[in-house]
Amino acid sequence: MPRRQMNVTGAAEAPLRAALRELRRTLDVPGGFTAAALAEAEAAAKAPRLPGEDATDIPFFTIDPPTSVDLDQAMHLERREGGGYRVHYAIADVAAFVRPGGALDAEAHRRVQTLYFPDEKVPLHPRALSEGAASLLPGQSTPALLWRIDLDAEGRTVEAHVRRAIVRSRTRLDYEGAQRQIDTGFAEEPLALLRDIGQLREALEVERGGISLNVPEQEIAERSGTYVLEYRAPRPADGWNAQISLLTGMAAADLMTASGTGILRTLPTAPDGAVARLRRSAQALHVEWPHHVSYAELVRSLDPREPRHAAFLQECTTLLRGAGYTAFTGGVLPVPAVHAAVAAAYTHCTAPLRRLVDRYAGELCVAAVAGQEPPEWVSAALDALPGEMADGARRGNTVERECLDVVEAIVLRDRIGELFDAVVVDVKENEPSAGTVHLEDPAVVARIDADGAALPLGERLRVRLVEADPGRAKVRFTPA
Repeated sequence: MPRRQMNVTGAAEAPLRAALRELRRTLDVPGGFTAAALAEAEAAAKAPRLPGEDATDIPFFTIDPPTSVDLDQAMHLERREGGGYRVHYAIADVAAFVRPGGALDAEAHRRVQTLYFPDEKVPLHPRALSEGAASLLPGQSTPALLWRIDLDAEGRTVEAHVRRAIVRSRTRLDYEGAQRQIDTGFAEEPLALLRDIGQLREALEVERGGISLNVPEQEIAERSGTYVLEYRAPRPADGWNAQISLLTGMAAADLMTASGTGILRTLPTAPDGAVARLRRSAQALHVEWPHHVSYAELVRSLDPREPRHAAFLQECTTLLRGAGYTAFTGGVLPVPAVHAAVAAAYTHCTAPLRRLVDRYAGELCVAAVAGQEPPEWVSAALDALPGEMADGARRGNTVERECLDVVEAIVLRDRIGELFDAVVVDVKENEPSAGTVHLEDPAVVARIDADGAALPLGERLRVRLVEADPGRAKVRFTPA
């Protein structure tokens, strides 16, 4: 999944969409699915492998962006008798539709993950599945991996269990609507409990030293014939919803480590040099970071609606660059076995419609709960999965980076020669006249060249736009 999300809201068909189409061509992203894969998808949509248990009596709901139809997760939250909470979390059962070794499976291994462009996405699975038969759309009976996670009154996991079942979501919510219902007191208890459980899990995250980065999304809009680029800060409901996914990923990791076979999402502790660079960025953005305050404490104190804080949160994503996947068998756990930002063992298992590894993690957990060996097709793929996921992540990161360059160039292309207020947020160590500036309006982070003069790190600077040509030159500024 991308660290920096970008959305187009009402932008004109040209020139932005034309530039993005050209970008997809030059990056050689996967195009259409093979005829064999499409045929398998159509057949599987009509006749999936159905589980024996019917759990359609549980009134699930989903929370996703308003335009999303590839719905991986649905939840139902309730109080337990005697105290605590029960989380029912349904995850799309992609294995019910994808035959191991078939054309559809081969396509998924070639694509690895859904690629997100500001105007559209390049899906992991054909839309007949990802936006149809396998999606947890409201009113549709769908095979799922059904998690039941019991929590105590403080939100700590008491017991976790997963099994196959048919589920049916009742209600489809977006983040804004869910937040509004909760804030106004009109949410029914299963939704209202999202705040209670989410806040308890956030407190436990603080206790164990974990970190959630509330990185703002960048939105591109067209207003009166002009493109604008601005930040949208996450809502509290975004974070509470993410905590349910984190809870499930941690429960899955525990099941796999107990069984001795699995695949974990790992992240080593950031090296001192990376943290020192982040301290320089904080200083440059005038974000106060006392030496006695830890990185985790600082991040939790930031307001993503404040432009300087938003820019710094983007810089914080650099500490996630060492994340990867590590498979293990025979009970021999990898080193490290934890994800430093989660501060616990963790795995990806809640987005199988959009990420290849989640299908395998789900199968490993179902086998672990049943006390069985994993299916042979899962065991056979484990050794290669980390490398495949790393290749997919590199491609996704390239798409993310190039999309940002194109969008910024489109937004600014008619403003060559204009002056802007900026802050110098980075200066190259061996080239002090080259660095990076952050503009608050529009929301742009771009290159600056001072033609031999040293740039004033951390200082405000009036800058002039000298380049902004989508497809040929990235955005570049010089001191005014």
